[in-house]
Order: sequence, then C-alpha cells, then structure tokens
Amino acid sequence: MDGERLFCDTALAARIERAEARLTAACSEAARARRGDATGFARPLSGGIASFAEAGSPFTKVIGLGFDGLPDALDEVEAAFAELGAPVQVELSQLADPAVGAFLTRRGYHLESFENVLGRRLTGPLRGGDARLIRDDELEPWLAMVADATAVADTEGVPSHEDFPRETLVHALRDMAGVRRYVAERDGEFAGGASFRVTDGIAQFTGAATVPRFRRQGVQTALLGARLAAAAEAGCDVAVVTTQPGSKSQRNVQRQGFDLLYARAILVKGVSSTSSSGADSRHAS
Repeated sequence: MDGERLFCDTALAARIERAEARLTAACSEAARARRGDATGFARPLSGGIASFAEAGSPFTKVIGLGFDGLPDALDEVEAAFAELGAPVQVELSQLADPAVGAFLTRRGYHLESFENVLGRRLTGPLRGGDARLIRDDELEPWLAMVADATAVADTEGVPSHEDFPRETLVHALRDMAGVRRYVAERDGEFAGGASFRVTDGIAQFTGAATVPRFRRQGVQTALLGARLAAAAEAGCDVAVVTTQPGSKSQRNVQRQGFDLLYARAILVKGVSSTSSSGADSRHAS
C-alpha cells in the first residue's frame, strides 16, 4: 500500500484469487443445493478451484491458479467438464506464475477475453451512500430487477465474452452465497442493486446493476458508498471488484478511489457456452 493508493504485489493477488476461489466454491455448492441434485462439483486445483455449478453459470469455471505451482490434476478436471458437456474456462491472473499460462496454451487453451480486478484500501469509518440492505421479502423483486438491468449492455469498453440468459442470471444472483444485498431507490422505485461478501478481510463487490432509466443519477455511487462503509465497519482492509476493461463500471469504481490491480485472462478449451454481448453479467455496471 502506497499512501492512499493500493499497490498489488503477488502476495495480495494470491490473497484476492484465493478469496475468489472460495466465493466460487460456495456459490457452486449453493447452486447444487438449489437444484437438489449431485450434478456438478467444486474441487481444489493447485490452490484454486475447478467448479461446475450448472450449464452456462458464471460459477462454472476454474479460478485461482498460478500461485501454487502447475495444475497437477488437469486431466481429471477436463474430463469432468467434458462429461457434463461444458468447455473449461480458466480465469488466470496477470500476476500468476507465467509458467501456468504457457502450460495451458500448450494444452490447447485459447485466449478469449480479459477482465480487470480493481481494489481500494479501507481505513477507518467511511461515509455511506443513500442505499440500504434489502429486506427478506424484497429478495425476489431485487433478483428480477438486477437481472433485467444487467441484461441491458454497457456499450463502453471491451465487450464481454459472456451473454447469460435471464433465468441463468437470476439463478446466479440467488446462488451468491453469504452476500449482503443492497438497493438504491429513486422516485420510490428500485433503481439499482448490488451486493458484497466478506472473505478473509476482503470485501468482494458483486452483482451490481442499474435500471436503464435511472442511469446517470448517482445510483452506482450510492451503492458503492453503502458497501464501502459496511465493508470498513466489518473490518475489511481491502475492497475488490471485477469489471470489463474500459467499461462504465470501471470508470465508476475508479471515481470512488479504486485502483486497477491486475487483469485476468479468460482462457478456454472447448466450445464456449456463451457469446459476446457487451454486458458485464457478473459484477459491476
């Protein structure tokens, strides 16, 4: 950490990637519990996680590699994905061991896209925004609102390689295990929603979207402020968020003091189950 700026070394990147792996594993388990069957898996892989939550889910991926040697059980993982008819998608940090990227490309993985990881240090009490935690009886309308808002593409920046059906988005938002969900309102209506989860002192900002007619009205600023304040109160020392490169989402969080920490390369083996739409379907918008 350098003054008010957050510098990311390999140790911090490894910590963030481990937290992302834990989130992915928890969400994958929640997806299997929701479906009430044993299809799918979340298995450790060289310090990361290989997860199949369900077909087309954002939690069907490999995350967290590159900080604990080469993946030594990749044959079994690839076979498990193939048995379920899914490509293997690896999200590999730019700060991971370069040998892992070379290893994957030799095995036939190709580069499909990038995503950016941004972070902000948290010190002392912070002022919150005009957003609030949702009530239990607001979960269903919150899920519907965020899914519908996410489906309207962010047209700035690099297009996303992911395009999720609405039902898949609703399932993924529901399956986000252990998150705190927030809503910002305008004119008495839900204008935007977002969530965050605490993992080992890291506040992971997830699931953010603004209803199109309420955009450019400070909705994301309110949601960011409320979550930053809650994360600091919870004792987190770092907040992180993932965005599409060059997107409105990235611009919004950088205006709130987030620094670009590193990029993740999206490496895929097999036929991709999603197509590019320009929508950032998983995190901030």
